[in-house]
Amino acid sequence: MASKYMPINLSLKDRKVLLIGAGNVALRKIETLLDYEADITVIALQPIDRIDYYGSKDIIKLEKRAYQSPEATGYGLVISASDNKLVNSQVYEDCVKANVLVNVVDNPKLCTFTFPATLRRESLSLAISTDGHAPFLSAHLRQILDSIFPKHWEKIALLAADYRKMAQKRWKSDLEQRTSALDRFLAADWKELIKEKDDSLLQREMERLLEEPEVTTESKPE
Repeated sequence: MASKYMPINLSLKDRKVLLIGAGNVALRKIETLLDYEADITVIALQPIDRIDYYGSKDIIKLEKRAYQSPEATGYGLVISASDNKLVNSQVYEDCVKANVLVNVVDNPKLCTFTFPATLRRESLSLAISTDGHAPFLSAHLRQILDSIFPKHWEKIALLAADYRKMAQKRWKSDLEQRTSALDRFLAADWKELIKEKDDSLLQREMERLLEEPEVTTESKPE
């Protein structure tokens, strides 16, 4: 059976995002979206203090009023976290008609996208989803990933990005050599190297791995 949701990476930088509702659930969504530089508008009659603070500091646009259909159609992404089911349904209908991505919190049937449980280590992102059916399982698996990919993976991700550029420059027209160089990076024991906390050592190791290893010739028996 095909999954309803296709995993994709979506840039939210400067994208207009609308969030209806301003309780604790909405706050968690806002703080997630802020990490991705979204342009956030929140509509709520009685926002909690933390959301009110974000509005007062112009971190978000906060409008203390009721939702007005079909205003959701003017946004690139919409999240409805209202405690009013009729409002949530109206937001969903407005978005579907306008082909706008919408998530009604805790209601998979009224979602055209969902939020996976995510672990980030710099540019390395690991996401787990159950298509909204069992988010507690996603959260549990995320904790497991947290132990599998501890903090030193942040440094490895940064090194990998730099090394890829080095390999592309050094072996620009030689795919086989470039692939071999990348394989050598993956085989290195970066966890131990990072423990030395010596950036010059890491740079030298990347430069060493970049080059084709020396081929030794053994004399054949006569």
